[in-house]
Formats: sequence, structure tokens, C-alpha cells
Amino acid sequence: MAALSYRTFRNTDPPILAELWRSRAGQPGLLQPVSPDLLEQLVFAKLYFEYGGLVLAFDDGRAVGFAHAGFGPNENQTWFSTETGVICVVVVRPDYPQAGELAGGLLERCEGYLCQHGPKVLYGGGALPWAPFYLGLYGGSELPGVLDSDAPLQQTYLSRGYEVVEHTLLFHRDLSGFESVIDRQQMQIRRQMVVEVTSDAAPRTWWEASILGQFELTRFDLLPRGGGSPVASATFRGMDPGAATAAGRASGLIHFHVEEGYRQRGVAIFLLSEAFRQFIRQGIMRVECQVPENDAPAVATLRKLGLQVIETGRLFRKPA
Repeated sequence: MAALSYRTFRNTDPPILAELWRSRAGQPGLLQPVSPDLLEQLVFAKLYFEYGGLVLAFDDGRAVGFAHAGFGPNENQTWFSTETGVICVVVVRPDYPQAGELAGGLLERCEGYLCQHGPKVLYGGGALPWAPFYLGLYGGSELPGVLDSDAPLQQTYLSRGYEVVEHTLLFHRDLSGFESVIDRQQMQIRRQMVVEVTSDAAPRTWWEASILGQFELTRFDLLPRGGGSPVASATFRGMDPGAATAAGRASGLIHFHVEEGYRQRGVAIFLLSEAFRQFIRQGIMRVECQVPENDAPAVATLRKLGLQVIETGRLFRKPA
């Protein structure tokens, strides 16, 4: 076997990267099929994309893997900040015999690129807001760190001194047969509240616009019937980049908030149920979301609505 060689991104590389991605067909969490055009939409077109952060590996001239590193947002999410480095993805051909060595070599070079810029911390795997690239290509409604189905990569991170800082549950529900919860509490909320729907909702920050700009956003706000500020809000993204969610496809929950005084009062159940009912009317028949494993109220709410865990992920971190 020839020695591995590495180099950074070139303009002629998108077809090579797309082919490497497609070689992982069947791996949970990787959107398939991926084309150079889709990579352009969701990766290369970002204003902060830098050639040096995307590293390709070759064995005797054959592309065998790549990894991509970038940076998270600044405090106000008005631009990226080099204080937080993120290794977004590591993709290795499934037939490569020294996959662990290759993954380690790619990680080492990504870390080298990041550390040139003086970060304080490095993340292994993306998770909002530390998710500069690959939303819509990896994971589900959001980026989940590194999926448990990619256990060899998780082990590579651990072997390089990273620690698991968050466990994420990926939930899914087919909306066929969905029925809203009906009880006294839900009926009272219906009498007192109204749901306002905003299609093509605006992102909240520049950073959100950068990572979500290729997806249609729909926001559901729950407001008192007599007027006033929302007591709860949920934002979903279409799962198809560049277009409105197609009939029969999925919508992913990316932001949910209930005002403190209204928590544990059935408001979350009511608002999400109303969102699901609207999706069904639009022909959207699947919803996805993810929450930290230790967020017991959120997990209980999703289970009550019939969502089930289909995958888990782990976010890795170490000091730079």
C-alpha cells in the first residue's frame, strides 16, 4: 500500500467529494444521493468557506476520504469566531482497510488548520449553533454531533483526547393517523389561545441565515386571544434544501421555546399538535426533531405526541 497523502480543497474537487459521500450509501444519517451541486448549495457557497479547512486524503492517487473543519459563531451571531473550532464531518471510504488510521490523519490535519487561528476549544461533530456546514446533509432536523451508528469515528475522537459533552436523541414520527391530545387542559388552552403561522419566516440572526438560508422556515406562535406577546414558539425547516417542503416529505423542528410562566401547563403539546395538524393538511407526513437526552420535559412531550427515537448522537469537545 502506498503512503497516504493529504491536501486541501481545489476547485476541481466537488465531484470527488460527492463520490466519496455516495460511497457511504447505507450509513444512517448521511443524505443520499449527494451531487456536486448540492454540496455547492450547502457547503462551498457559505461566505466563510475556506479551502484550507477541507482536507482530502489519497492512497496511490485514489481519493479515500475527506474531513472538513470550520468555526462557530461569535457571541452575537453576526459573523464566525475563531475562538471555537468545529470538525464538521469525517468521511472515509467503507472499503478502505486502514479506516481508523485514515480518520485519525484527517482529524490531525483539521486540528492543525483550526489551531493556526488560535481557538480556545475544538468540537468534534457539529451541533447548533456550532454547525457552520452540512446542515441538511448529516443527521436529521439539526446536526447531532457524531451519530452512534458511526462508532469507529466516535472512538477516533476519544482516542485523540475529546470528551463527550452532550448526548442527543433524534426523534421521528410518521403523521399518518396522528390525533391531537384531547383533555380539559388542552380544551382550555384552545379557548384562551390562538396559533399564528408565519410561512417563510425570517432567521433570527445572521448566523442562522447563513446555515438555514437554503431551507424554508415556518414559525408557529401561540398568543393570547386578547392580544400580547407569544407564550410559546416553534420553528420548523423544510427538509429539502432550496425549495418548499414537498408533499409527502418531512419538516424538522429546529427551535422551540415556552415562556417560563407557561411551562408544564400543556402549552408545548398544544402548539406542536397544531403544527402537526397543519402539516397533514399540506401533505407533509413526517416530522423530525432532536433534543438533549437530559432534557426530560422535552423528551416526555415528544413521546406523548408519539415521536420515537430513531438514532442517537454525541458531541465531542476538547481544549485547543
